[in-house]
Amino acid sequence: MRLVRSEQNFLALMGVGFLAVGAVYQDAFLARWLGFALAGYSAVANDSIQTIGTFIASNRGKPWWLLWLFIGGIFSATVIYSWSVYDGDVTYQRLASKGFETTPESFGFLQVAAPLFLMILTRLRMPVSTTFLLLSSFTTSTKGVTSVLAKSLSGYVVAFVCAIVVWTLVSGVLSRFQRQGPPHPWWTVAQWVTSGALWSVWIQQDAANIAVYLPRQLDVAELAVFVGVVVVGLGVLFKIGGDRIQQVVDEKSSVQDLRSATVINFVYAVILYIFKIQSKVPMSTTWVFIGLLGGRELAMAFRGASGGTVKEAAKLMGRDLLYTTIGLIVSLIIAAAVNPSALGLE
Repeated sequence: MRLVRSEQNFLALMGVGFLAVGAVYQDAFLARWLGFALAGYSAVANDSIQTIGTFIASNRGKPWWLLWLFIGGIFSATVIYSWSVYDGDVTYQRLASKGFETTPESFGFLQVAAPLFLMILTRLRMPVSTTFLLLSSFTTSTKGVTSVLAKSLSGYVVAFVCAIVVWTLVSGVLSRFQRQGPPHPWWTVAQWVTSGALWSVWIQQDAANIAVYLPRQLDVAELAVFVGVVVVGLGVLFKIGGDRIQQVVDEKSSVQDLRSATVINFVYAVILYIFKIQSKVPMSTTWVFIGLLGGRELAMAFRGASGGTVKEAAKLMGRDLLYTTIGLIVSLIIAAAVNPSALGLE
């Protein structure tokens, strides 16, 4: 009962959201843009822990609007570049892969409501894969889901191994830097540069999760709405200091330190870029990020650089993996309910 009272505003918003979806989902035009608007905020809010989470955590003392202008500007530039180069496609051809290449002409209730489920899971501090939750219900082939799943799981393994190697090598050095006092001003520059690069590469992978509701080629007016809705959502996110899921980042070792945040951003950006150029198949960046944080915590615990034990690090890693697995199961249930034939269930 206490939980209901403390969350009454959020629950009221979710109730309004589900009622709105129920009212418009049979109208393709309204459903398309309502689904996109809900997905725009929910995807960024949940996935913010991967990209701008360390940026928020390590810049708590700076004005929220300054961080927003920086991140919003990079989003706009990255999306507009894709739109101009790929003939109106804002996803860097992520939706050109088999199973996602067709613009949806009609929508089911659960397809439009999927972002609301994502908001609920975000509120529960679960780092859920927006790729699975939002994309899987739109695929037109079983191969579309299996390809995304295979690429995402391989991303988790690669990130986990890379993190163990990198932080085994650098955690001791970073710990010495932290003991020496505040970081040199150049670390601020490096952190903002790596944050911007990571954010841009993430957009190139995950803009597909938002744009899946929309035509595969957008005109100028549609592009303006696409950019505007997401930038406004980013403003809300920065104003509140990251949604509750920000705790997933804040509880990790030393992420508030500019030097640690810079290394995390750099390694994560490199991994995402490699997977981006490997194929056009969408992937869950959440799985990559959770693998990166898990490997980092274990490596730092082994080196005695985290202030915690290996058991505590493994517990954090296991919990994050559990939550992402729950998100995967929920997304596949939604996909099966909306489009069972695409998953080979009919």
